[in-house]
Amino acid sequence: MAPRANWKGFLRLSLVTCPVALYPATSDTEKVSFNQINRKTGHRIKYAKVDADTGEEVASEDIMKGYKVDTDTYIEVSKDELDDIALESTRTIEIDEFVPKSDIDNRYLIRPYYLVPDGKVGHDAFAVIRETIRSMNKVAIGRVVLTNREHIIALEPLDKGLMGTLLRYPYEVRSEKEYFDDIQEVKVTKDMLDLARHIVEKKSGSFEPERFEDRYESALIDLINQKRNGVRTTAKAAPKSSGNVINLMDALKRSLASEKQSAPPAKAKDKKPRKRVEGQREMLLPISGKRAKEEPKKAEKPVRAPARSKKAG
Repeated sequence: MAPRANWKGFLRLSLVTCPVALYPATSDTEKVSFNQINRKTGHRIKYAKVDADTGEEVASEDIMKGYKVDTDTYIEVSKDELDDIALESTRTIEIDEFVPKSDIDNRYLIRPYYLVPDGKVGHDAFAVIRETIRSMNKVAIGRVVLTNREHIIALEPLDKGLMGTLLRYPYEVRSEKEYFDDIQEVKVTKDMLDLARHIVEKKSGSFEPERFEDRYESALIDLINQKRNGVRTTAKAAPKSSGNVINLMDALKRSLASEKQSAPPAKAKDKKPRKRVEGQREMLLPISGKRAKEEPKKAEKPVRAPARSKKAG
């Protein structure tokens, strides 16, 4: 089932307009999540909103927002006051300018979305805007109102659609100087650089995300399946330390020698790339028992939280 659109409205480039829908491009709902439970009863923990001083539970209608000024001083702000200053969504992403993609610092990137035509009309206008951006080899910058806040959005062609990336405002990005000022100036010799380059060359390749397995997620799936099947789990032994690096040059030489020994054989030309590890999205590990010989059922997979449920604690 396709996710619901986060936003629907119009995309406009000067006088060219088309209806569009904005969908999230990423999801965390497939990851294993946990609830907090009472060890003694096995019941789920429920959180109550209580007054910090009296300890009494507070009804939802009596809760308001407050901006902390001092230790015990808050400026109260009502819902009506927030509604008065909320930005009214124009339901339009107006493209303001075009910039080179290289101009956008990676620290300003928040999250990606997919922008597609909404409905059967407007596909021609959408294609004109998409191909204009593509032909300019630039990124279109616009603004969109989500949850009463205005966000900067960068649009770029992606296959038949557009990818929109929300951008941070300058006040949200910290300066690197407060972190990097204490890094010492070190002169790196040519021999060290040459050795390091050889190591990099041995490790160089193309980025293929399907080759990467979420090892922690897989370990969680194994753990849940084992506990569900009544298999006793044992703690793993701590990995042995390889010792302290005393001489940097010697460490580089040993690293290069190790890379040469462990270099994989050349791939055959007709060999297909590794497929994505299925266990990362679906919990398909077999569960033994009375139904072991029957066709696996969904109920036999480790239980996932509903897609829209909030993770506890």
